[in-house]
Amino acid sequence: MSAARVVIAIDGPAASGKSSTAQWVAERLGVRHVDSGALYRALTAAALRAAGDPDAWTEADVLRHAGRVALAPTDRSFDAVIDGAPVGEEIRTPEVTRHVSLVAGMPGVRAWVNDRVRAAARDHDVVVDGRDIGTAVFPDAPLKVFLVADPWERARRRLLQRLQRMPAEAEIAEETDRLVQRDARDATQSVPARDAVVVDTTYLTQEEQVERIVALARAVTHRDDVTSGG
Repeated sequence: MSAARVVIAIDGPAASGKSSTAQWVAERLGVRHVDSGALYRALTAAALRAAGDPDAWTEADVLRHAGRVALAPTDRSFDAVIDGAPVGEEIRTPEVTRHVSLVAGMPGVRAWVNDRVRAAARDHDVVVDGRDIGTAVFPDAPLKVFLVADPWERARRRLLQRLQRMPAEAEIAEETDRLVQRDARDATQSVPARDAVVVDTTYLTQEEQVERIVALARAVTHRDDVTSGG
């Protein structure tokens, strides 16, 4: 990576493998990984801890807990914390997953998350994944990647990771329906930037998609080094 700050933006719909791919790409490039979705999930989890009916939440209700959530730097990433403690698997529970779209759709919440993601990237080269990283958060990022995959394949991968076994077709069909519904809810935040490189991962292994993005990142940073005389 060059001495100048570089942001690699990776976007895509739910279960497109953004976070795991971004983490691996960051490791390969020797930079930090920022998972913006973890902030939305951590804020959702913090609100759920306070009880109340999530369907009745207002933006003000959710942002009331924002001061409890932060990104804590580690050697290779920024981890979401609630009240200073790592969130662990709490942010991946079905309850958090069920309500995170509601939280992520709130404009004030999106602005809050975007500000924290930009702050995390201010002094470091980073790979950032999320929904509108290349369009709203880092529109000037030198490399923007948008991951897509067939909903059935996304559902199969998600269940395989969650269940640690090969899911049945009926399970995949049910999960596919959930993903399609979530795609509809998240449609305004899940669009590629005009200059994004779209990578269809339906028939790619994760290693293959990581290799492709790493190659793109190295090409971009090499070009920037040459342009700047580095």
